[in-house]
Amino acid sequence: MTDFVRAAVMTAPRAPIELREIPWPKLEAGSAMVRTKFSEVCGTDVHLHHGRLAGVPYPIIPGHVSVGELAAVRGELRDVHGELFREGDAVTFLDVHETCGHCHECLVTKQTTRCPSRRVYGITYGVADGPLGGWADHIWMKPGVRLLRFPKGVDPATFIAGGCGLVTSVHAVERGDVRLGSSVAVLGAGPVGIAAAALSRLAGAHPVIVIGAPEPRLEFAKTMGATHVLPLDVAHEDRAAQVRALTNGRGVDVVIEAAGDPRAFPQALDLVRDGGRVVIAGQYTDGGDVSVNPHAQVNRKHVEIHGCWGCDFSHFYRALAVLAEQGRALPWAGAVTGRYTLDQAGDALAAVERREVIKAVIAP
Repeated sequence: MTDFVRAAVMTAPRAPIELREIPWPKLEAGSAMVRTKFSEVCGTDVHLHHGRLAGVPYPIIPGHVSVGELAAVRGELRDVHGELFREGDAVTFLDVHETCGHCHECLVTKQTTRCPSRRVYGITYGVADGPLGGWADHIWMKPGVRLLRFPKGVDPATFIAGGCGLVTSVHAVERGDVRLGSSVAVLGAGPVGIAAAALSRLAGAHPVIVIGAPEPRLEFAKTMGATHVLPLDVAHEDRAAQVRALTNGRGVDVVIEAAGDPRAFPQALDLVRDGGRVVIAGQYTDGGDVSVNPHAQVNRKHVEIHGCWGCDFSHFYRALAVLAEQGRALPWAGAVTGRYTLDQAGDALAAVERREVIKAVIAP
């Protein structure tokens, strides 16, 4: 057994990514080590590198959604069905850890994503805490981390192609109550937006309209279930007119905002029908204020507005279930258009920032 973990480390905002050797942790009962196969590089990592998230304990090992193989298990670890995990199992894990289970949010409002004790792999753990991020050849599963075994027939490479965009979109589609016959518009053609379109189509929605850029992402969105795509070089007023034309003049039942640009919020209110629902999933960092007319865009339209913050275990579990039952229906794996080694982590980050790839993964 090696005595260190090789990791790509984000030392500070805007600083170059460094390769470091992190001490191998002492494994107590209930813990494990995962040999990393793939870890994603997503928009959150770009925000981390720009210093746009508060309370990040730099230096950190990024990579909050990852897949791999259990390299070492200490004690008995069981999945949600009671089956023992064993060394060699292909797994992923809920990146959210240390939700307390006894606060108001955990017990009363039942929204663990808002637990004040919540910690997240690759984001709120620093290098000093241990190898707790996916941009590394091994990841430490601390006691209490929720592991998930891959169902038969689900390739880990397919899951990581969806990554956090897939599990976030499970939550967003749930919040939007997308159902058979719903009409849906998705703002943003990144991994979250494309996954939201795919899940909406699998849920029986029609039409499913994706608005975003660049063109290769829109083309991929069509292969993933979008019935119509609208580019950003078309004026918002013209896009809104096209959305109304596709919905008998009413607007869509559900708008899922996955753009990350705050200007998408008032645009979403313009696209939704009277009495429809708007889900805000893309505003993970503070992009500033926008102007909204509460009378014309919200109250008179009788609109429901839902925030969508983070994911819980159920979203990971259902994402795997979707891939197990319907994974072959759509080309999920095609989202990965950039694969990088640990020493290329800085290049991967830059490619995601420039939107040169749909999904980038690091394969240590």
